[in-house]
Amino acid sequence: MVLSYSPSSRHELGLCFPFPKTKGAKLFVPMIAFMSNKLIQPAILAPQVVPLICKIKARMRSCRVVSATYPMTKSNGFRPTHTTKVAEQNAGLVGEEDVQDLITLSQLKTKLYQEVNGINRGIFGVPSSKKSDIEALVKLLESQNPTPDPTLNLDKVGGCWKLVYSTITILGSKRTKLGLRDIISLGEFFQTIDVEKSKAVNVIKFNARGLSLLNGKLTIEASFKIASKSRVEINYDNSTITPDQLMNVFRKNYNLLLAIFNPEGWLEITYVDDTMRIGRDDKGNTFILERSEEDINVLT
Repeated sequence: MVLSYSPSSRHELGLCFPFPKTKGAKLFVPMIAFMSNKLIQPAILAPQVVPLICKIKARMRSCRVVSATYPMTKSNGFRPTHTTKVAEQNAGLVGEEDVQDLITLSQLKTKLYQEVNGINRGIFGVPSSKKSDIEALVKLLESQNPTPDPTLNLDKVGGCWKLVYSTITILGSKRTKLGLRDIISLGEFFQTIDVEKSKAVNVIKFNARGLSLLNGKLTIEASFKIASKSRVEINYDNSTITPDQLMNVFRKNYNLLLAIFNPEGWLEITYVDDTMRIGRDDKGNTFILERSEEDINVLT
């Protein structure tokens, strides 16, 4: 069937076509569709997108994440503005989701802190769904790492850091042998990095309930050397537990305790900015740390 049209005064900017099967119905087609030879390109007005952080968890479960970003242009009339959008590995999912939420690094970090809150750094395990959500957020941050060559910018790495999450776990008989069910509780985990000396000191604090709430700590000293633009090789130097009363509690299973927290091996620094650092080691563990204002001399 051939469609014909005739402009009317009521539709100065468009054309009216009668529908072939619906009596009286008309199809309105903007004139701009027939003016591509005169305009460079009509502006495409994207749907308004508001970053809704509360939707991230649902999106993480339904979409695959890759460590890549690409620029997207939002049009406001004929004045384009640019922002960064997290990319999908499976391009087909983008159309299904319309336009994805645009999220900043600050919002991603806030969401990550919310996810790791209240799980005791993950040391005694977390549900698999929670672990997957955390991993997805970590990958998003890694894909937007503002310091891609961290070992060339060691000023970003040096100083004192506090562990907020790790995939290292102490479960089952290990937790029982170390007395971490009833006798001893874990305190904060700190790491201090001396860039000039190429030294790192890990401090794990403990509280022994059975010893009149005695406070103590395990201190592990290590040295490191740069292996690549983002990786360091770590060598264990020595370790101590203080005070002696706490050492007596751990003495029988000291090697087990040290095997859990020994940092020897390589560490890939996958994300670092002024307040957060993420790393992955050769044992498959992930570490999330936030910069701390603690006095380094007091910790060590």
